[in-house]
Amino acid sequence: MDYKHESVLLKESIDGLNIKKDGIYIDGTLGGGGHTYKILNKAVEGKVIGIDQDEYAIKRAEKKLVEFNNFIPIHDNFKNIPLILDKLKIEKVDGILLDLGVSSFQLDIPERGFSYKSNAPLDMRMNKEQNISARHVVNGYEEQELARVIKEYGEEKWAARIAKFIVKEREEEFIETTGRLVEIIKKAIPKQARINGPHPAKRTFQAIRIEVNKEIDILENTIKNAVERLNENGRICIITFHSLEDRIVKQTFNYLNKDCICPPQIPKCVCNKVSELKIITKKPIVPSKEELEKNPRSRSAKLRIGEKNKVV
Repeated sequence: MDYKHESVLLKESIDGLNIKKDGIYIDGTLGGGGHTYKILNKAVEGKVIGIDQDEYAIKRAEKKLVEFNNFIPIHDNFKNIPLILDKLKIEKVDGILLDLGVSSFQLDIPERGFSYKSNAPLDMRMNKEQNISARHVVNGYEEQELARVIKEYGEEKWAARIAKFIVKEREEEFIETTGRLVEIIKKAIPKQARINGPHPAKRTFQAIRIEVNKEIDILENTIKNAVERLNENGRICIITFHSLEDRIVKQTFNYLNKDCICPPQIPKCVCNKVSELKIITKKPIVPSKEELEKNPRSRSAKLRIGEKNKVV
């Protein structure tokens, strides 16, 4: 079965990259290959490196992009962009795109364990080769740590109660499936609170997925390392789907934009920091009304764009 994937903020992110026909570009989250396809059509004399930690995504993209001889698929995590470029003997690139959402096909394949809509083994690993899965988080984390993950990454007001119920249930029997986890979450959230809003398990599943794949932990350093490998006037475009992710992108862009980070009481700069990044989007770009109607999964998406400053 071929699972459909709608690339979010496609035109906006491609326009934001300001693509040169002979440029070198990285799509750090290859996913369904939609963004990469558009980049390849513009960088016809250049190269496009597509990175994904999901081997299934790599295989799908290779089939989809078979017509292009300037596409380089890489099975890895985008946190390793400097190592990947070193292996390819590429010093600098002209643009980097990171789409931090989970791909539709990952959600739609039940056995991947990402979705609360079907019963499957608890997994949620983007990279199937890693050892830690959702099963380990749900059954192994102490109650306090589990509550922190659900509250921080899921922005779930009932996090402490959900964690308490999970711990109580797993004492009786290991929680092995998404279906059982959904039942526990529903029991934990009072009925009145479940009437309105999204599915009661949505926030908890999002939080566990982020924790399993360490999506938040690696983001700040990934951005800094990526900007380091941009050519002058090269662009970085980042699409987020979570307020915490967006905050980290905004703060990291602001840090890279600053000339000096010395405390205000120091009369003369001693840090020697120089501005590396010009911020193109003062406010994030969000999906149009038309895109929201076509693809409801895009509703929380935000795009921020930065441009590498001239190296002094």
